[in-house]
Amino acid sequence: MRPCRHFARLSAATLLFASAASIVAAGEPTIGRRPFGKTPDGTEVDLYTLTNSLGMQTSITNYGGIVVTLKVPDRNGNLDDVVLGYETLDEYLAGSPYFGAIIGRYGNRIGKGRFTLDGQEYVLAQNNGENHLHGGIKGFDKVVWNARGVIDDRGLALVLDYASGDGEEGYPGKLSVTVTYILPADENMLRIQYRATTDKPTVVNLTNHSYFNLAGQGEGDVLAHEMMISADRFTPVDEGLIPTGELRRVAGTPFDFNEPTAIGERIGADDEQLKFGGGYDHNWVLNRGDRPLTLAATVYEPAGGRLMHVLTAEPGIQFYSGNFLDGSNVGKGEKVYQHRFGFCLETQHFPDSPNKPEFPSTVLNPGDEYSSVTVYRFSTR
Repeated sequence: MRPCRHFARLSAATLLFASAASIVAAGEPTIGRRPFGKTPDGTEVDLYTLTNSLGMQTSITNYGGIVVTLKVPDRNGNLDDVVLGYETLDEYLAGSPYFGAIIGRYGNRIGKGRFTLDGQEYVLAQNNGENHLHGGIKGFDKVVWNARGVIDDRGLALVLDYASGDGEEGYPGKLSVTVTYILPADENMLRIQYRATTDKPTVVNLTNHSYFNLAGQGEGDVLAHEMMISADRFTPVDEGLIPTGELRRVAGTPFDFNEPTAIGERIGADDEQLKFGGGYDHNWVLNRGDRPLTLAATVYEPAGGRLMHVLTAEPGIQFYSGNFLDGSNVGKGEKVYQHRFGFCLETQHFPDSPNKPEFPSTVLNPGDEYSSVTVYRFSTR
């Protein structure tokens, strides 16, 4: 990718990095930047807005790599913001259930906050009962990333870099991470590319934690959304939501989404796994094909006609049905996020893989590169 200083050489697409959003002719792909606030230690944080030629727009901050807004058209061409979040940095700093953030070093849970690698035990924060969740007390969702905007033949991109020190949150090795958000100039999709290298053996499992509501953020619950997940198995969990190690078939259970099914159709079923999660909060084992990207899931919202396809290089996907949203989060436009007002589809390796040798490995060694891609593609019907 070419850095910002080369933008003037690129067609009609223009980048203006000023103190406010860029001002360009309508219909031109643009990247804008404006101040978004300061962290308690005085570090300045920015908000970057990417807009493509079709009008699709996303705003992302370099605090936690958070996707703050994602505006896509419905079947009538109306743009709505389909991700939950806040309007100000201060609200994210005050507390957030990981709205829109990059999650790392390890997305999801590690049982009892510890794992052994090459004979050495590593102890992590127990920030979810007795377990470790989403990278710890100060995971990647709570750090300020270096950021730069790019326009090239792939479209508009925000490139985020972060160096996680050896021992940060208990993890071994210095981990150099790059996460790139790409908005194609003339396609309604958001592509996320993850890359990382290390100087010591470590474990890595990166994802994005956006909460979606395809009717528009704050516009009711998501129970009528029709979900399809391309998976014949899922990983059942114990009461602490740690996988047991079993790969259980979904057939005949409320976890079978191989055919489009309303999220709310079976969410209240008398099922032990649903009781453990308070609804869906589980990892599905994706049916992998020969292609680099697997169609992991589709979601359709009948009222407005928005359709989202999720494609990924990962072996699993965590479907979370917003079970812990309870009205205590007041989001953009003063919208109150009640129970199940959003859902997450977090592409991933499996939870607790460092303690489950039978699961796909999350170990990253020096000289190797962690590389993964996830795409959220939008259309209507």
